[in-house]
Amino acid sequence: MRPLSKRRLLLAATLVFLAAAAAMGSQALAGGKDAPGAAKGLGQLTGLLPRDHLTEESAIQVDLSKETVRLPLYKGVAYKGTPNQETVWYVPLDASDSGLAHDLGVNYAPKLANIAVNDPEAVQTVTLESPTPDQNKFGQAVVDFQGAPDFSPTRIAEPGPNGFPLANFQPGAVAGQGYSPFIRIAGSDVVYNAPIVATGDGPFDVAHHTNTGDRVLGIHLAGPQPQGQYQDNWADLLFVKGFDAGQPILYISTDAGQPLTSVLERSTYVPALDKAAYNGGDDFLGSARERLFGFVNGQTGPDNPNAQGFVNLVKDGHASEDASAGNTALIDALRNGGDLLNVFGDFPTLSDPRHADAYSPLWDAQLGLWTDKAVKEGLNTRQIDEVQVFNLAATRPDLLTGINPATGRPAPYGATGVDINCAVIGFTDKPPTANLANPLPNSQFPPR
Repeated sequence: MRPLSKRRLLLAATLVFLAAAAAMGSQALAGGKDAPGAAKGLGQLTGLLPRDHLTEESAIQVDLSKETVRLPLYKGVAYKGTPNQETVWYVPLDASDSGLAHDLGVNYAPKLANIAVNDPEAVQTVTLESPTPDQNKFGQAVVDFQGAPDFSPTRIAEPGPNGFPLANFQPGAVAGQGYSPFIRIAGSDVVYNAPIVATGDGPFDVAHHTNTGDRVLGIHLAGPQPQGQYQDNWADLLFVKGFDAGQPILYISTDAGQPLTSVLERSTYVPALDKAAYNGGDDFLGSARERLFGFVNGQTGPDNPNAQGFVNLVKDGHASEDASAGNTALIDALRNGGDLLNVFGDFPTLSDPRHADAYSPLWDAQLGLWTDKAVKEGLNTRQIDEVQVFNLAATRPDLLTGINPATGRPAPYGATGVDINCAVIGFTDKPPTANLANPLPNSQFPPR
């Protein structure tokens, strides 16, 4: 038998390496299907998310190993011409016009056209500067904002005896006068979701977030553009895991209308959003909101495939700690199921255009409280589909009720006065296309 040549040995080794890499890649893509414990069912858990899994097409990358989405970052100015003038940095996420949404690579959210109904402060009118050709050979004009968030407060999320309710809390970012993440450019009727995620000219504090949002884990400014080239500024933001129509999804949380919500979501507290149209609105006339289904007292534990909800986040998701790229314990805990794992309503990939186009980044939280009976019998299981949730609420009040946020006591199921700005990013397994169940008679199904 002739000995193998060096060339053949190298070829054989290369083939073995490629086969092993392919096997590892397929396992990563299979991800949460066969993952143990709380990570079960969460889709791909490591590596880069394939681009055909994105709804936010402008995203530069989604790194599942680091729990971050990298988004183009654009420059603005807040409070121009006043003593408080400052540089700000924002990320475009959604638009109310389909053509412009497609052009920008952001989610189409027609409900945003209703954002100012009964709440004009929920949208701020901004202006675009008019650069000369020498000032801007190619790129986004600077946006002048009326207001901006104050990122200097220290976020506090002190766990209570059972994790949640929190014993003490304080938002880590608060809207300044005139600020909303929803903007309308003077002269246009289109509404964009463009939250400010950092202020100043750097350096940027991405560890304790004194001048960045609490989910900002990295910022890169490209600097002067080379001749004939364009390079993006970008920000890495900590995403959130959830479900829609039985499938695992990703989104980012940037703003909330209530202090406690903003603490749990690591987002900016924007009081103007509290009255955005409108509590319980969902798909009714004039509503800017879509429904989100959260659970206060779901099961917990990193080894538990039914882990979900507020107590799960506080106990197992390192909710009291600052999020940073260096806090790998927090990142790994969230990656493996220590997140809220909320259930979303309508989603851009749903097969029925009526439901796909009913997506909105402004989510009206329907918070569920499992009864003592459900907890005792282990029936407070992980939920992954909105229809299954509101069917359960309609038929089994002995298991699932709503909650009064002021008292923590059971209340009729439905809106709780909680709204959150959460733009969807994509999905980690199959695209959500249809709900897993049909709505039961008299359940809280959207009107037709």
